[in-house]
Amino acid sequence: MPRGPQPGAPGGARVAEVIPDRLCFAILYSRPKSASNEHYFSIDNELEYENFYADFGPLNLAMVYRYCCKINKKLKSITMMRKKIIHFTGCDQRKQANAAFLIGCYMVIYLGRTPEEAYGVLIFGDTSYIPFRDAAYGSCSFYITLLDCFHAVKKAMQYGFFNFNTFNLDEYEHYEKAENGDLNWIIPDQFLAFCGPHSRSRLESGYHQHSPETYIPYFKSNNVTTIIRLNKRMYDAKRFTDAGFDHHDLFFADGSAPTESIVKEFLDICENAEGAIAVHCKAGLGRTGTLIACYIMKHYRMTAAESIAWVRICRPGSVIGPQQQFLVMKQASLWLEGDYFRQKLRGQENGPHRTAFSRLLSGVDDISINGVENEDRQESEPFSDDDEVTGVTQGDRLRALKSRRQSKTHAIPLAVILQSSVQSCKTSEPNLSGSAGITKRTTRSASRKSSFKSPSISRTKTVLR
Repeated sequence: MPRGPQPGAPGGARVAEVIPDRLCFAILYSRPKSASNEHYFSIDNELEYENFYADFGPLNLAMVYRYCCKINKKLKSITMMRKKIIHFTGCDQRKQANAAFLIGCYMVIYLGRTPEEAYGVLIFGDTSYIPFRDAAYGSCSFYITLLDCFHAVKKAMQYGFFNFNTFNLDEYEHYEKAENGDLNWIIPDQFLAFCGPHSRSRLESGYHQHSPETYIPYFKSNNVTTIIRLNKRMYDAKRFTDAGFDHHDLFFADGSAPTESIVKEFLDICENAEGAIAVHCKAGLGRTGTLIACYIMKHYRMTAAESIAWVRICRPGSVIGPQQQFLVMKQASLWLEGDYFRQKLRGQENGPHRTAFSRLLSGVDDISINGVENEDRQESEPFSDDDEVTGVTQGDRLRALKSRRQSKTHAIPLAVILQSSVQSCKTSEPNLSGSAGITKRTTRSASRKSSFKSPSISRTKTVLR
């Protein structure tokens, strides 16, 4: 267990000990001087959140991975063996929150701390951290806290949503970019969130558009069998169905919350899908994140705040405005539906269909919360979720902002991190996949190919498997 806050930091600041006499966290208002027995470092200008509007965090899963590799490398370094390693952050409250988020995640992932224990270490003196807000323009009425994020990471570990022993940093950072597809896995083998395809690939109004054919090879190589569209028709669904995918339209207005019938239909589709489900709206953030969060709440009993936190850690900017309060209001009913759903599965396990139970768990064929099988649907008429005045929606604005981001040079070259920290982590870090409560995942094939072009992306590791 960590010891309490320790005095003696520069400028009178107090330092919280994460690992007694080895790893500390501090908030300092002036850069400390080096010492023979202390090593200070900061990630404030190295791992930075790319905001849409006034949002500032939490940092994404790739940055959590980079940070954990950095800490493990420092702890194992021969030159730092006799030094106290101090991660410090400055006076910017937003960077304080993100720095605390990272070291808190390290405590949960690698040190086995509970979310409450990790949070307790970070609250020293009169320290407080500003909560994270959504990516909407304007004022905010709903926030997620550091503790929400730590609980989300802890439960994600328990349910096998990520495994840093097999995490592919290159692949995550490549495909999250707008020009490379703008996609992120939220739950491995189950849910992929991506921006809405268009009729043809081009750069239009400041953001990248990709045709359905651009995604098809990646979807096929990753066992995606179902596409769910939540925005108006920007492409012909036949381009997916002719390639062998199931395609569903569940339109609701940009920036709004789904109706009860849409939530039920979405869950029914997902519970009957034979493979992974790729979900999109315009930007793949608001409507997409909201419905995936509904599934997480129902099937993993995560709270609304934890579900929002996890979706945003995987795909920053997700779940926006009134969609947050909607999820809070849906939490109790979705938990009850999930309990009933699992009770039905247990009945199948102990009943005459026991041999098919494993198939039911992975695909849940012919079972829905209504007990009704899916029916083939005709291609719907085009919907319109355009703003009546400008013709530009929230999704359009968010996509444009993401597309216009300039690639930032990392303080440490990617090649150096991959050759030193990452490889070191793979061979000598704690075996996360073998920890209690973590589900083992089958890794993706190292030879799989994608239609998105990228410079020599390594396939020796896999994304979120």
